[in-house]
Amino acid sequence: MTHVLLTGMSGAGKTTLLLELARRGHHVVDTDYDGWVLPDGTWDEARMSALLASDHPLVVSGTVENQGLFYHRFAAVVLLSAPVDVLIERVSARTNNPYGSSTADQSLIRQQVLDVEPLLRSSATLELNGRRPVSELADEVESLLTASSQT
Repeated sequence: MTHVLLTGMSGAGKTTLLLELARRGHHVVDTDYDGWVLPDGTWDEARMSALLASDHPLVVSGTVENQGLFYHRFAAVVLLSAPVDVLIERVSARTNNPYGSSTADQSLIRQQVLDVEPLLRSSATLELNGRRPVSELADEVESLLTASSQT
């Protein structure tokens, strides 16, 4: 199985890391886009199951309530983390996604760092510091893809 899940709070750098992995030729899916997340904030389970039925190397990014149902389908669950002030700075400045620009969004992110991130950390197989250069982070995720495809 050569699937890796990249998860973390808004602003941790998941999309940036996915873009670098895609640039390097890897198949990536950012579940924040293209209808992967249902109106209730969970992944479309049938669609995700179909995606993960592939044997091809794949990096999936997302943070949703039901992601734990799929952990057994991933060779690694990587938590990308950063301090809350970095998260807020990043979501405030980004132009590709409006989430995080309002004070209400930012308050929710601060609360999720307290409530959700510890749950993600406890179930992750690896935590990476989202402040590191994206090239280094991509190297680490690539090593996971390579290691899982050799077993």
